[in-house]
Amino acid sequence: MYQRILVATDGSPLSSKAVSSAIELALSLGAELVALKVVPRYPQSYFEGSLAIGPEELARVETQWAEEGQAVVDAVKTTALASGVRVKAVTARSDLVAEAVISAAKKYKCDLIVMASHGRRGIKRLLLGSETQHVLTHSHIPVLVLR
Repeated sequence: MYQRILVATDGSPLSSKAVSSAIELALSLGAELVALKVVPRYPQSYFEGSLAIGPEELARVETQWAEEGQAVVDAVKTTALASGVRVKAVTARSDLVAEAVISAAKKYKCDLIVMASHGRRGIKRLLLGSETQHVLTHSHIPVLVLR
């Protein structure tokens, strides 16, 4: 049925439920899992349009976000491997979460996207219901949304 499943995660408890379900599905189908965390390109305030910070602080924040994003997908990888599921842990740098999810699904030739219906937004730029809706309406492959 499905050979490669992309699971979009932000590390939140709700997203973790989607990850668990994706691992179980991949295990039952003998499918490979691609764990994706979308990391924002640079800090922004959504109320003011931007946040003025120096280049050193900008570099520090971007590095911190990249490391935190990698840690999220590495945790998924560890869990999936312990369950016997083949997994690839990837991060994508983008301020457009839904587009990054769809692009990663195409890039890794996934035939299913699994994601949570709600998350958080802001500094951590986590997946929101609106991002999920965007993926649902723009993806050309099936999307499994979990609550």
